[in-house]
Amino acid sequence: MEKLRFDLAATAAAQGKRPMALVGVVASGNLEILLERGVAPDRCTIEINTAAHGFRELWEAVTSDFVARRPAGGLRIAINDGGARPDTVSLRLAQGVRLIEEPEE
Repeated sequence: MEKLRFDLAATAAAQGKRPMALVGVVASGNLEILLERGVAPDRCTIEINTAAHGFRELWEAVTSDFVARRPAGGLRIAINDGGARPDTVSLRLAQGVRLIEEPEE
C-alpha cells in the first residue's frame, strides 16, 4: 500500500456547515473519499492510500487540479483507492464537496 500526502493552497473555502461527507465505496467503483472540516480555510490536505504504486505525479496533478477548480479550503480529505481512474477520482472529489456543502438534514 502506498501512502501519499498533499498539503495544497486552496483558492476558496468549502461552504456549508456539514462536518463531514463520504462518497464512493472501495468495493464498487474502486474509490472511497472522506471529507472532513478541520484545516485552515486557505488549505486543503489530502491523504491517499492506494494499492497502485508509482503514480505520485498523477495523483498530484489530479488533486492540484481539483483544489484549483473547487472550493476545497478547510477540508481534510482521505482517499482509499483500489485502482480508480483519474476521471473517477475527479468526479468523486466534486461529489464530496457538493455533499459537504449541502445543508444538514
